[in-house]
Amino acid sequence: MTTYWRRVADLPGWLKAVMLGQLVSAAGALAWIYLTLYLVEDRGMTPQHAGFAAAAYGVGLLGGNLGGGWVGDRFGLRAAAVGSQLTWAAACLAMPVVPSAGLAVLAAVAGLCGGASRPNLSALVATAMSADRRREGIALSRTASNAGFTIGPPLGGLLAAYDFSLVFVVDAVTSLVLAIVVWRWVPAATRTVVRQASGVWRALRRDRATLVLLGAIVVVDTAYRQLFATMPLLLRDAGSPAVAYGVLIGLSSVVIVLLEAPLAVRLAGHQALRVVAGGFVLVGVGLAVLGVWPVLAGAAVAVAVITGGEMLYKPTATAHVADAAPEGMVGRYSSLYAAASISGMFLAPALGGTAYERVPGLLYPAAAVLAVGAAAVLLLVGRATPPAGERDALPSGSTARPSSGS
Repeated sequence: MTTYWRRVADLPGWLKAVMLGQLVSAAGALAWIYLTLYLVEDRGMTPQHAGFAAAAYGVGLLGGNLGGGWVGDRFGLRAAAVGSQLTWAAACLAMPVVPSAGLAVLAAVAGLCGGASRPNLSALVATAMSADRRREGIALSRTASNAGFTIGPPLGGLLAAYDFSLVFVVDAVTSLVLAIVVWRWVPAATRTVVRQASGVWRALRRDRATLVLLGAIVVVDTAYRQLFATMPLLLRDAGSPAVAYGVLIGLSSVVIVLLEAPLAVRLAGHQALRVVAGGFVLVGVGLAVLGVWPVLAGAAVAVAVITGGEMLYKPTATAHVADAAPEGMVGRYSSLYAAASISGMFLAPALGGTAYERVPGLLYPAAAVLAVGAAAVLLLVGRATPPAGERDALPSGSTARPSSGS
């Protein structure tokens, strides 16, 4: 552990500043959590209309994750990250004053701006780190955000009880803090600018393993997000109070904050696709536990196992896709990964909710099979066609190649 903290201390000062900014921003990321409740309680919308507005936010979020990296590659990752934070802050400040008829449109714009920030920040971190430390950097970035997320929801609940508009003000202010940090401390040398935006699909067609990885992430994310889509219903039907579910999810975030980055350091020398596949298998095992033991104790075991899988596959897959990107396309590849990694936000509730209503006994076993099957496919294709741009950690004693754009 001493070695781990020494490695953290060796990170560039600007990168540590950005991660602190991410923590602050994540702690204030309240608007999307309380959006539906705000629209019903403060703006007088029906649950149906509030649901449509929240869905519009989700569509914008997907579009932002998918397209943000294209903007970053063309105009610079730093400029794109700052611009998305500023426009998100403006959307938050506008939410309490925009007429009800325009809220769905504003929600979509907010989702687009907020979603665009994620791939560009991820690409900034990826291009700042040498290949042998890229997974570590991504894990530390996720740690900063997860630490903020453990603070945000309780803070938002207190603010909402006093004045719901404060939720949006705090979100805007903390987003401005991150924008200022990125603009002030990220050196211009870390920006990657590509004037020609074509070629990414051609590159992906030559990189079958990355395409398979992106498809596998869609499948596994849909399975993984049953924790949020249907596990609350399962625990309710098993007679567990809602607070028990909240405690389980909160403890999961604490474990990620404490262990994910040290685990990434420990596994840095292992082949990326094997680590990702191992994470997929743990997700599958955790879902299988829910299938055979659908009570609170089973859910606790399942969350522990799935959290282990998440810590294995998420930072490793994020860094691996950045590794595979041709020079000047890190932003676009990061966008493709970001979009794949949130696909479950839309697929999991629809597919899981339908399955839970009609064939509840099959939902979690089927999700487990999908996760384990994705792991098997990933390993088979990875063996047959190593991904373009593979730059796994170098053996001890060798010199790391500098990452492109750093």
